[in-house]
Parts: sequence; structure tokens; C-alpha cells
Amino acid sequence: MSNESLSPEYVRKVAKLSRLALSDEQVAKYGSQMSAVLGYMERLRELDLRDVEPMANVGGTTNRLDPDEPGKMLPNAALMKIAPETMPPFVKVPKVLGEGGGA
Repeated sequence: MSNESLSPEYVRKVAKLSRLALSDEQVAKYGSQMSAVLGYMERLRELDLRDVEPMANVGGTTNRLDPDEPGKMLPNAALMKIAPETMPPFVKVPKVLGEGGGA
């Protein structure tokens, strides 16, 4: 990948797939940033990694496996006051699967 920016149309397509609304200024800015990332990925592809062992993480630590136990809960009345939309005793959340759209 060269140092050239991606086309504005391509950046808008990626933004739409990511459900982002970008201004013209942001399209130009993020186009050059995306090009830089893709250029770096191309450089990484050139590395000979045949003798390199895969890593789960770079720090050598492991994930915590705490017991799955309920913790302290917010009282239902307090939750109803701070939730953006409710159907007592439930909190309404946007549909994110199928044709719901999500964010």
C-alpha cells in the first residue's frame, strides 16, 4: 500500500459499514490514517515468522477466572429513574440483532 490516502468514497463506505457518520473533514483525516494502518500491515506481511511461536498475550499473564457470582445490585426504583427508556419493571434496550440496527 502506498502513502496515498484512500478515496473519500471508500472511506465513506467503511464508515457506513461501521455505522459512523463522518464530516468531509473527518473523511479526509481518517482516509490518510486508514492508509497508514494498511501500509503498516503490508510491512508486517513481509516479515518471516516461520520460527515464531504464537502468543496469547504479550505480558505473559493469564486471565482472571473469578467465580460467577451475583454482586451488589442497584435498587429497581433507582434504575427506573436513570434509565433512558423503561417499561416497568423492565429497562428498554435497542434491538441489535437482525434488522434492529443497534447504535
